[in-house]
Amino acid sequence: MLAFNDLSYPPLARNGGHGKIGFPVPDGADSVMLPAVPGETRDLPGGAYVVARNRASGSYSAPGYLPPCSGGKGNTYNAVVTARDASGTPLAEGRITLGRY
Repeated sequence: MLAFNDLSYPPLARNGGHGKIGFPVPDGADSVMLPAVPGETRDLPGGAYVVARNRASGSYSAPGYLPPCSGGKGNTYNAVVTARDASGTPLAEGRITLGRY
């Protein structure tokens, strides 16, 4: 699962403020390539699915994840990657810096 966050905007800075996307991993796979996913929709490719919609409000509220969108303010974004077993128990976690937008 990937939880997307805007570290520069406290209401969306943690726990998937910009949304959470799940990706299936085949049994026994050591790695997997994740497909690019569109924002603001539940219609995702490659078996990906919305775990939690973004927490934005007003015109930015959407059913899926909200891509980086600070309007050129230079906000910093990251994604927290969590590997889970078939029962949903977390196995490992890491963070990826997505950049400033």
